[in-house]
Amino acid sequence: MTLTGNVGDGHWSVSAVTHSTTGGFDCSIKISHAAPEGDFNHEFKHSSIWPTEREAVLAGLREGMVWVQLKMSNTLSIGLTGAQRSHRSASEEACHASVRAGDEE
Repeated sequence: MTLTGNVGDGHWSVSAVTHSTTGGFDCSIKISHAAPEGDFNHEFKHSSIWPTEREAVLAGLREGMVWVQLKMSNTLSIGLTGAQRSHRSASEEACHASVRAGDEE
């Protein structure tokens, strides 16, 4: 069985889909955010595995909402095209974002 979850409002959305994997379930996350400079879309896989689908989908939605919050507050700035973003992991993006934040101090 696959669980999906979706949250959002008029300017942003987060969806999460679970997948069966060795040791439990993982989760794919899609986020989108409408901004004046253009729509931001990002897809990534959560780095953890959970024993139940319920835990996996809830963790995916939480992680996606953190991304949206960071993006909307201009804390996170990603200058890659959609195709490039889809090939980078969330941890890589977070690492690059924290390096940029550290450079600004």
